[in-house]
Amino acid sequence: MKVSGLERSLLDWIEIPSITGDEANYGEALGAALQKRGFDVERQEVEPGRFNLLARAGRPEVVFCTHLDTVPPFFGSKVKDGVIHGRGSCDAKGQAAAMLFAGERLLAAGEDRVAFLFTVGEETLSDGARLANRSLADPWAPKHVIVGEPTESKFVAGHKGLFHAHLVGHGVAGHSSQDVGPSAVHELIRAAARALDADWGEHELMGPGTLNLGQMEGGVAPNVVAADGRLGFLLRAVEEPEVVRERLLSLLGEHVELVQTGNAYGPVDFLVPEGEESQIVAFGTDAPHLRAWGQPLMIGAGSIMDAHTDHEQVKRRDLEDLVGRHVQTVQYLLQRIDSQ
Repeated sequence: MKVSGLERSLLDWIEIPSITGDEANYGEALGAALQKRGFDVERQEVEPGRFNLLARAGRPEVVFCTHLDTVPPFFGSKVKDGVIHGRGSCDAKGQAAAMLFAGERLLAAGEDRVAFLFTVGEETLSDGARLANRSLADPWAPKHVIVGEPTESKFVAGHKGLFHAHLVGHGVAGHSSQDVGPSAVHELIRAAARALDADWGEHELMGPGTLNLGQMEGGVAPNVVAADGRLGFLLRAVEEPEVVRERLLSLLGEHVELVQTGNAYGPVDFLVPEGEESQIVAFGTDAPHLRAWGQPLMIGAGSIMDAHTDHEQVKRRDLEDLVGRHVQTVQYLLQRIDSQ
């Protein structure tokens, strides 16, 4: 079968490693592809060697947005039975490819109010999105931002919030045969048990808040009372961060400290075009950090069940169909803007 331009672009981009912190080479390739199609490209420095990529033709009112970075480890591309495999195939280089080809089609039809924002760091702290939100300026005037993530080609009506932090235990080292301490590890375990048993709220559409304590470390040996310890805390939240923080603090005890090091935001609502099927998802995106970029929508090809795995993949046909749906969505949104 003849390889389409969409597929060829995606395969080329998958072959460029872009793990968080090392997005520049992929960003340059994407920028070159956008310039070739008639878009003016801007590199927005986030830190030395890392940049967001912005591209426009006219005065942007609808912006396509997805992220440049991928999770580790990198692995290359292959195509089998109409399925494109490789790191970033659905999360989110496939989304970028569909957006680029939709934007090209819109520009060729004379519509120059569509633009692109590709961010660094979505897989960690959304540092690229945060900077883009602070830096929005003329001639950018977005009313809507279309976020690309693998949603099985269904629009998303909302996603849960996130509260990411570390619980740090403080103890006193000593011989385990003696009545000494406290043990930082024991204190963390008790706090963890209380957190796991706690009620983290219920949302009418999104269901309950769900907690994962996915990483724990501390102590030096089984026969030594632990002087320190650390526990990763990640809540898929259905309440605002202030509510979560106060509840969590009440559960910790005097020897456990809350250190907020990651993202914290409440549930996010998305616009769903009239007549479209929608869903609620639990995973997070850059959307809560792009409030200045207009009302968000979210849709993308592929499944979140394949993202971040060693079998990451997306169907060629789903990406091709997504291009047309993106064109229709932008036209719908611009008509909506014009009628207001």
